[in-house]
Amino acid sequence: MQIRDLPYPDPGDPDVRSGPHFLFWLGRNQLRGQLKSMSWGLLHQCSLAGLPPAVGFAVQAVVDRSGSRLAWAGGLIAVLGVLIALGDTMLHRTAVTNWITAAARVQQLLARKTAELGAALTRRVAAGEVVAVSTGDVEKIGWFVEALSRFAAAAAALVLICVGLILYLPSLGVLVALAMPLLALAVLPLLPRATRRADLQREKAGKATELASDTVAGLRVLRGIGGEELFLGRYRSASQEVRKAAVRSARMWSLISAIQVLLPGVLLISLVVYGATLARDGRIEVGQLVTVYSAASLLLFPLRHFEEIAMAYSFSRPSAQRAVRVLSLHRTDRPSTVDATPTGDLYDPVTGLMAPAGLFTAVVCGDPDEAGRLAERLGGHAHANADSDEAGNGNGNGAEDPTENAARDSTNDATSEQKTPSVLLGGVPLDELPLDSARTAVLVQDKDPVLLSGTLRELLDVPSSGRVTAKDALSAAQCGDVLDSLAQASVATDGDPMTTRITERGRSLSGGQRQRLALARSLVTDPEALVLDEPTSAVDSHTEARVAAGIKALRHGRTTVAFASSPLLLDLADRVVLVHRGTVVAVGAHRELLHTDPRYRAVVTRETDDEIAVLTSQEAIKRIRTIEEIEERA
Repeated sequence: MQIRDLPYPDPGDPDVRSGPHFLFWLGRNQLRGQLKSMSWGLLHQCSLAGLPPAVGFAVQAVVDRSGSRLAWAGGLIAVLGVLIALGDTMLHRTAVTNWITAAARVQQLLARKTAELGAALTRRVAAGEVVAVSTGDVEKIGWFVEALSRFAAAAAALVLICVGLILYLPSLGVLVALAMPLLALAVLPLLPRATRRADLQREKAGKATELASDTVAGLRVLRGIGGEELFLGRYRSASQEVRKAAVRSARMWSLISAIQVLLPGVLLISLVVYGATLARDGRIEVGQLVTVYSAASLLLFPLRHFEEIAMAYSFSRPSAQRAVRVLSLHRTDRPSTVDATPTGDLYDPVTGLMAPAGLFTAVVCGDPDEAGRLAERLGGHAHANADSDEAGNGNGNGAEDPTENAARDSTNDATSEQKTPSVLLGGVPLDELPLDSARTAVLVQDKDPVLLSGTLRELLDVPSSGRVTAKDALSAAQCGDVLDSLAQASVATDGDPMTTRITERGRSLSGGQRQRLALARSLVTDPEALVLDEPTSAVDSHTEARVAAGIKALRHGRTTVAFASSPLLLDLADRVVLVHRGTVVAVGAHRELLHTDPRYRAVVTRETDDEIAVLTSQEAIKRIRTIEEIEERA
């Protein structure tokens, strides 16, 4: 795989049993690139290894005053220089290709998993962890994959050079060959401690990232309550913990680097002392001593790859564990038995909620969290239950074993599937539909929808039935003032609001404007069933009435469910359903329920518990008096 061939047509099915298994899977899937990099690395290392004999040959030629042999040595050094340059260039090229392609594969896997899980992802994994995996962790994983081939080439070159020295000059070659394994393995006792410190640093960095992400997301609210300094202090404290952990980790790696400088230095000094003694006694020639010394000096270069691969693994292993934590999540789907997207009533067997086909149904819940969970269920996300949420959020720092997390998530999914029956559309369970068909059939707009950066035209360019135009959707969502403000901001595009760029998450717009643009985007898709969670919570009453009328008119003949408690929207609904403590307790028209159901009236009119009790007692007294009057007449 070359960089120009990215993205992958299919990134594959990753091994998510553990972080090391995932790293091994990545390396195995890039075997061809690894072999290329290793081959160029061997050429580079062996060419470097050829310099000492050539230099020794040249020195001996000078000692023997042989001009022809000196010329041959000069020519050999020149050829080796060309090979070194070629090998180093191609090694760097292929190694970077391995790095980028591995990172791209991980990013594609994460993007595919994000698309598969949808909104359930951030409920099961902390947002900061997702950000950390898709940015810094991807680079560290790519670093290990890239360093693996260079390490293999260095190890092979190390063996070849030691064997060559033994054959060339056994008296000194044996000393070098015996010392090399000790030099390479001397830092192994320190690696576990260095790895633990690196893991602790990653854990604290993950927590700081989550805190920063949450603070930025809630900055407007923090300013409103004067909590900026409080959260700034918390982030400052978290960042200082990250700094201290990074310093402790750097100290350990500095010690490892110092050992890898000290021990080879001791080897070279010993080699020079012992070799000089042999040369003085006439047992070896000066050129041979220079050759062995130069070869031993060059062996320090491949030895550095041992330190690098240890660092790369210690840094990439927790990153791979976090990636596995995300990639091991899955959406519980039963084998698909339905070919076409079904149509008909939308029914939730758990609560008894029925949204008849073609009607505008409003749902009233006293608990906003209950409304959000029910909206998710109607969208086919029943597996994202509270247990799995807690399990996911509890692992924000990636400290737990991803294998245990995956098993726990699978258990939660299986338990949820057994205990919670699926929502039905036209009598067909949503979890029996293919994922694409389920999302085409039912679209859920969250209470706080997200606008992606880009132009307004790009925002509304989403998969749709084609029956609803962008103009009609914007009109129904009452986005006239939004278009005017975007037109004023699009001086460079001749005042066309459709070509005006919207900033990240629509931060340049007000909350009501963002909500209406998101509603227009949902209306454009024109799904079989549209579920809206508080679609008018951020607009004024006048705009709310017009938006509700626009939704009803545009969605005429299509199934629409709106979770709301506003009388303006409820009065326009074809039918209103009251859900109390997870069960449908009343169905009817808005005005009818206002007069007949005190619980409904309490939610819609914001009555207190004492007022409800008084009204309930008054209604009971009226009924008793009515019964007494009937009995007297009888």
